[in-house]
Amino acid sequence: MFNFGIWTSEFNKFLMGFMPEWLAATVECVIIALLVLLTYTVLALFYILYERKLCAWFQCRLGPMRVGKWGLLQVFADMFKILIKELISLKNTDRFLFKLAPYIVITSSVIMLACLPWGRGLQIIDYNIGIFFVLAVSSVGVLGILLAGWSSNNKYTLIGAMRSGAQMISYEVSLGLALITIVVLSGTMNINELVWQQEKAWFIFRGHIPAIIAFLIYIVAATAETNRGPFDLPEAEHELTAGYHTEYSGIHFGFFYLAEYLNLFIVSGIASLMFLGGWMPLHIPGWDAFNHVMDFIPSVVWFLLKSFFISYVIIWFKWTFPRVRIDQMLSFEWKYLMPLSLLNLILMAVFVAFGWHF
Repeated sequence: MFNFGIWTSEFNKFLMGFMPEWLAATVECVIIALLVLLTYTVLALFYILYERKLCAWFQCRLGPMRVGKWGLLQVFADMFKILIKELISLKNTDRFLFKLAPYIVITSSVIMLACLPWGRGLQIIDYNIGIFFVLAVSSVGVLGILLAGWSSNNKYTLIGAMRSGAQMISYEVSLGLALITIVVLSGTMNINELVWQQEKAWFIFRGHIPAIIAFLIYIVAATAETNRGPFDLPEAEHELTAGYHTEYSGIHFGFFYLAEYLNLFIVSGIASLMFLGGWMPLHIPGWDAFNHVMDFIPSVVWFLLKSFFISYVIIWFKWTFPRVRIDQMLSFEWKYLMPLSLLNLILMAVFVAFGWHF
């Protein structure tokens, strides 16, 4: 399988050949920042169209079809419409926090995106406590949502923000425990090391029953963490208009909109890295010819396909199940999902202690 680290190393040597080290590092940082922002935008636009088309398929209709071939340019038309919308300043709001909130939300998702290894040797941030860092950064996005609801000086936005804060803080517990279950199995928090350990078999197969349970818990908790249906109480249209971003317009609303869809990709990417091998191809022990063929598929393709599949499942949830009440959602987390996550973590520890995993 091709190692993208070769390209990055050669590019670094090329820059170092005619400029000082500090300038080469600055140029590399600028290029990486531009690539991250471009990737962020393209992924968000793709996911908007992806969900629209899937929703239409579930409901036996076509979805957007008017702008461009098969409606492929509809998302670009919507993006330009948001960009030219006026930024409205409201009375009696905390203007500084009102304008700061969307930037906090989008910064959190951009940093998490940079932590994901897209392929072999293709990662921006690589810490030895990578999973812990991702969980910590994801918690910052809650602050932006709370600030948006409070600073808008609107009872509907405040209720939506409080709901979102309660929901995201609650389900972070189960989501974190599901990831810790895999950390216990692997013995490391380094994301690249986690992927390399799945070279022979993905963790969802190696970890037996505890890994499968952790995967299911993660999918449910990630759906709630990203405010997706049936857990989209913070944006309940029939109760709260648009929830915490009701008073936002123009690019500020666009930041919330893009961050919501990119967070869907991020939680899907983390699931693929932790349970399905990430960019690692499907290898079956003893099937050398099959494994050799799988290695020809680029690692980036493996990562994207797995992430899109998990995103498909989460989108499927939204357009299949009805929205639950806020008390049902919190009761489900604290009475059922969190205790099950703790028991499953103990079960995984027992499996590892007795060597009952592959």
